[in-house]
Amino acid sequence: MANVADTKLYDILGVPPGASENELKKAYRKLAKEYHPDKNPNAGDKFKEISFAYEVLSNPEKRELYDRYGEQGLREGSGGGGGMDDIFSHIFGGGLFSFMGNQSRSRNGRRRGEDMMHPLKVSLEDLYNGKTTKLQLSKNVLCSACSGQGGKSGAVQKCSACRGRGVRIMIRQLAPGMVQQMQSVCSDCNGEGEVINEKDRCKKCEGKKVIKEVKILEVHVDKGMKHGQRITFTGEADQAPGVEPGDIVLLLQEKEHEVFQRDGNDLHMTYKIGLVEALCGFQFTFKHLDGRQIVVKYPPGKVIEPGCVRVVRGEGMPQYRNPFEKGDLYIKFDVQFPENNWINPDKLSVSIRQQMT
Repeated sequence: MANVADTKLYDILGVPPGASENELKKAYRKLAKEYHPDKNPNAGDKFKEISFAYEVLSNPEKRELYDRYGEQGLREGSGGGGGMDDIFSHIFGGGLFSFMGNQSRSRNGRRRGEDMMHPLKVSLEDLYNGKTTKLQLSKNVLCSACSGQGGKSGAVQKCSACRGRGVRIMIRQLAPGMVQQMQSVCSDCNGEGEVINEKDRCKKCEGKKVIKEVKILEVHVDKGMKHGQRITFTGEADQAPGVEPGDIVLLLQEKEHEVFQRDGNDLHMTYKIGLVEALCGFQFTFKHLDGRQIVVKYPPGKVIEPGCVRVVRGEGMPQYRNPFEKGDLYIKFDVQFPENNWINPDKLSVSIRQQMT
């Protein structure tokens, strides 16, 4: 199974991690037909993404590397050959997981772990009023029993089969003077680069160096925050020996509202009125996002035309980090005209004669 942050290639094909070969083929054929340059000339880059994702996931060795180590595994597993870095750069703009975040170096020179990104669904009311909620996550932490070593002191040894690299290199001769270099995950250490004798393994973590721990995060959604905005918990991602933990990043996803639509700091709504109200004036009340009852009046004699928009100043969304300043509310009026034959023709004739006399 792929790591939480390493699902980009699966997402491109629209299949879940662990998808079968048949599911991969079906998804690839469907997308290839839609984005093939012969049919869709402007989708060349998209077609390359799809083809690359299928090439990796349909190859058992490449898929195993990717599921275990993500982008880094593919880079190292390819030995940097075949233009793999160039493919990553061209297709993904300099990195397979530039959006999700990959391993890098921290300021103190230590390797930095991957960020963990999670969506957080919020209502428009949450973004208007602000909200504090608790989020439960499961993450890896260093085993306290062995201090993240996997066993007692000296128990961890470099794998002799792969020399600590986690992959084995095989040379295959294709023809006289032509050889092909292939790499596969080392079966002796399962790609870890280290081995621990069974009797020396830590009883608590079983030699894995980390254990699962449930983390409760207190999340503050501030007034005026927007869809797509991020809330970052620095250093709260998975722990690993010799690695500085990455961040947990929550990505706000605004749920659709049944009355209001948001545009920046402004709100929009549609209100239906009848023809009589459009001609003779009206008054109506609606419930705002903070529970207040807002009264809107329109005087007689001022005609409301279909599609007419009126502005209620200061009743939009609060500004982020300046909540006392608010945008505006735009109300679009949908004038409902009577249906055909809304009145009996005989009654209409009588009414007309009475008005003419």
